[in-house]
Amino acid sequence: MPPKKAVKEEKILLGRPGNNLKSGIVGLANVGKSTLFQAITKCSLGNPANFPYATIDPEEARVIVPDDRFDWLCDHYKPKSVVPANLTVYDIAGLTRGASTGAGLGNAFLSHIRAVDAIFQVVRCFDDAEIIHVEGDVDPIRDLDIISDELRIKDTEFVEKAHENLVKQTRRGGQSLEMKKLKEEQATVEKILEMLKAGKDVRKGDWTPKEVEVINPLFLLTAKPVVYLVNLSEKDYIRQKNKHLPKIAEWVKEHATGDPIIPMSVCFEERLTRLESDAEAAEECKKLGTKSALPKVIVTMRKMMNLGSFFTTGTDEVRQWTIRNGTKAPQAAGVIHGDFEKTFIQVVVYNFSVLKEEGDEAGVKAKGKVMTKGKDYVVEDGDIILVKAGAAKS
Repeated sequence: MPPKKAVKEEKILLGRPGNNLKSGIVGLANVGKSTLFQAITKCSLGNPANFPYATIDPEEARVIVPDDRFDWLCDHYKPKSVVPANLTVYDIAGLTRGASTGAGLGNAFLSHIRAVDAIFQVVRCFDDAEIIHVEGDVDPIRDLDIISDELRIKDTEFVEKAHENLVKQTRRGGQSLEMKKLKEEQATVEKILEMLKAGKDVRKGDWTPKEVEVINPLFLLTAKPVVYLVNLSEKDYIRQKNKHLPKIAEWVKEHATGDPIIPMSVCFEERLTRLESDAEAAEECKKLGTKSALPKVIVTMRKMMNLGSFFTTGTDEVRQWTIRNGTKAPQAAGVIHGDFEKTFIQVVVYNFSVLKEEGDEAGVKAKGKVMTKGKDYVVEDGDIILVKAGAAKS
């Protein structure tokens, strides 16, 4: 008899399932968060001010995701309507030492972080006598430690409560399936606690799919992906040098291995947004021999959240849809319209790379590269799809 095929355990991602994910801009007070929010969203929301807690309620905006593939499709089809992908960004109030025990905006701040799916952590590396630092001086390593500690302390407190609750239930004993499940949950929660108390973030753990199912409903702050944004002066950004950068790289390597670090200058980005057109901004960058860091910031965050895109195309509309990588065709169809998932039949699909190579749809068809796929097809980043679905039941 042929050997049994090993069943591959499907990897479950940490975090909320779904495609409509949000990222929050986090950092100590007066590090440039609200100014970054205005620059990244090109809007006047946010509340940049030279005192802590200027932002109290998180502001929200959607940011267009830069994508050359989308631009190419728009040029190719010249549609009446274009809808790019976007990323939802929140500007969250400045954290302060002791937030986990209620200092500053304390618990409100931490609940705002709990509501987002990923974190842009802004670290200040510029001196400016006019912009006070909540800790008195500029020391990015101390700031990184403060944020890291506050998030971990809050997670520990939250997980200890969950553990207490589980212990009360497992104390009853018994051999039922429900009790077995509770004991497994308790073991996972104890493993999380051990990790947090050892000074490690939950997102850096090696978790099984079963453990991830226990972690996700806890909405832990340290389970969220992080992109570190190092806020430099305009001068340091243009010359790509700053005395703090090597120390920050070292800190991230030790405490958050693999997390991206993006040097940028919030005041430079904000200055670019004040220019009258994109062409003027491009000219200014060319003159200074640099470029805006914002496209990289947005694309990197999307990647950290494991988000990809598929497209629907035609002369009426070119649209870029956001999905989690690994999404199957019926669920991707459901992003377009809920009924398409319920009544899914199949998708007609080819990838953008094939279309670009062949030049047009006729070329793709002539090469036999148009595929018809069923419900088990995993949509790939850059797929162009046409959904075939039945009539919705009223």
